[in-house]
Amino acid sequence: MADEITVLVNPAARGGRTLRLLDPVLQRLRASGRPVSVIVGTSAADALSRAREAVAAAPAALVAFGGDGLVHLAVQALAGTAVPLGIVPAGTGNDIAGALGIPRKDPLAAADVVTAGGLRTIDAARLGTGEWFAGVLACGFDSRVNERANGMTWPPGMAKYLVALARELRSFTPIPFRITLDGEAVEREAMLVAVANTRSYGAGMRVCPDARPDDGLLDVLVLGAMPKGEFLRTFPRVYLGGHTAHPAVTLRRARRVEIEALHGAGDVVAYADGERAGPVPLTCVVEPGALRVLVP
Repeated sequence: MADEITVLVNPAARGGRTLRLLDPVLQRLRASGRPVSVIVGTSAADALSRAREAVAAAPAALVAFGGDGLVHLAVQALAGTAVPLGIVPAGTGNDIAGALGIPRKDPLAAADVVTAGGLRTIDAARLGTGEWFAGVLACGFDSRVNERANGMTWPPGMAKYLVALARELRSFTPIPFRITLDGEAVEREAMLVAVANTRSYGAGMRVCPDARPDDGLLDVLVLGAMPKGEFLRTFPRVYLGGHTAHPAVTLRRARRVEIEALHGAGDVVAYADGERAGPVPLTCVVEPGALRVLVP
């Protein structure tokens, strides 16, 4: 139905705060007088399949009710189509919503944006695998922490990531990368490489604070090799964007970004929008105007 709002809910959500917020959000959306349907897949793959079927029917919007990971899933169904993306943030970081001015801590206000907001056309980036991302792709220290944390069963919650960070820091060494920007290659040892369509990831880490999602370019940050003590002093500055003046930081813009880990680096995996995108080498290409988003 052309006026129907389809709401995509995280298939991994099992009670708790996220689902407690769902009913009030659905009521607010239905108060607009439009029909509202809900998609909850049995898995991420099933949710994506259902989302693609819904988008093929050309609803008024596909709304991601969740965090950046669910927005990432919705983008796989929406990129390159005319169906708008709505976001009702209900995750931990909600960085993509924040970059677009969508209320991150008030789900009902975000629901009002879906029904009464305007349309904004933004870029998205596509990997060589065909996967899209709307926010930030990163590989290096932070992706190694993610890999380690995802393999742990204890402790629960954010404590798992803190333990993984401390363990990874003990063993981490700078990674030798070859990074090619619009055909221009440079080889450099780095702690972190980030490719950004929006400014932040990881619950507010402003890795590329000047990134704009509608300029037809990807912002690329390389944090060069440094001693661990210096890294510990520098890394927290990312939350305020204060790291960009550090001499080990390089910031560039490009339409096409190729990342390769050189011989001896071991396994290097990238994460996009907080989701595992797979090992390097990989290529990111910006696709201007690939997404339509409902914004304030």
